[in-house]
Amino acid sequence: MDRRSFLKKSALGGSAAAATALAAPAYAQGNRTLTLVTTWGRGLAGVHDSAQRVADTITAMSDGALTVDLKAAGELVGAFEVFDAVTSGQADMYHGADYYFVGQHPGYAFFTAVPFGMTAQELVNWYYHMGGHELHDELGQIFGLKSFLAGNTGAQAGGWFSKEINGPEDFNGLKFRMPGLGGKALGKLGASVQNIPGSEVYQALSSGAIDGTEWIGPWADEKAGFQEITKTYYTAGFHEPGAGLSLATNREVFESLTPAQQKIIEIASGECHQWNLAQFLANNGAALQRLQSSGVKVLEFPDSVWDAFGKASQEVHDENMGDELYKKIYDSAMESMKSSSAWINMSSGAYTAQRDRVLG
Repeated sequence: MDRRSFLKKSALGGSAAAATALAAPAYAQGNRTLTLVTTWGRGLAGVHDSAQRVADTITAMSDGALTVDLKAAGELVGAFEVFDAVTSGQADMYHGADYYFVGQHPGYAFFTAVPFGMTAQELVNWYYHMGGHELHDELGQIFGLKSFLAGNTGAQAGGWFSKEINGPEDFNGLKFRMPGLGGKALGKLGASVQNIPGSEVYQALSSGAIDGTEWIGPWADEKAGFQEITKTYYTAGFHEPGAGLSLATNREVFESLTPAQQKIIEIASGECHQWNLAQFLANNGAALQRLQSSGVKVLEFPDSVWDAFGKASQEVHDENMGDELYKKIYDSAMESMKSSSAWINMSSGAYTAQRDRVLG
């Protein structure tokens, strides 16, 4: 290349770079610390782990340009105050179960779980490929949030009870801890429903302030120590068939980050979702065996109770259909669930049934 050609190309390159610099949005410069508040007590098995995982991954992937400072429930704000803390700018991000915030908008329930809703696999099918994430974002725009799925417990257990449940009437007057729309459905069966942060549930059950509780599943429940209080455990629940957890960032904060940093938050959240789901499912089987060995009685609800759950759950959905965005999310989620489940049942569902029959 001759000197004239080199100078010409250099000049053009410099002009293009200058134009790009003038057109580029203004991003905050230098290393930044982002405060992450959570709905979880420090050390709660699985759920705190997922918050810590996504915080550490963002910090590592950004090579320290972003440092995520995790504050567990009660360390900066209370468990159920994280939504307001982030929307107001008191904190930069929260990690939690979005169904805690159905008081802000009932549509948030779909991004954790709704009764008779999606399994973990069906949830991510909807979220990543059938419009779920776009609806999460549409909801977040109302409140100034940018949200991503960032954890999943898998199918949750029916819960711990002070007595066996033989029919729907046994819920009448029962003091039971269950958040989200599932809790509203239990209320229709006459239960006195409590919404208690995870770190406070053991004490409430131990003291008799509640007669029963759902939490997550065998591993997390064993870690929480509920088997020390009661031995009556229902392993299949109607309320959270694949509970997603979310990472939400204040939208102004998110938009002040570079595109690379925004992508890091997105990718770290997605990685955490899969890692956390595997964490729960890898630990639940052995934990259930330990619980049974310690005398825990494992039960399933009778069909009459399942039927009552279904009727009450649909009533809860129907009560929210007057909200245009709720109906939009509901219709999208149900259409996706039916589409996904049809093939899953015919393929992997049929396979696992035959596998277990053949292998005994």
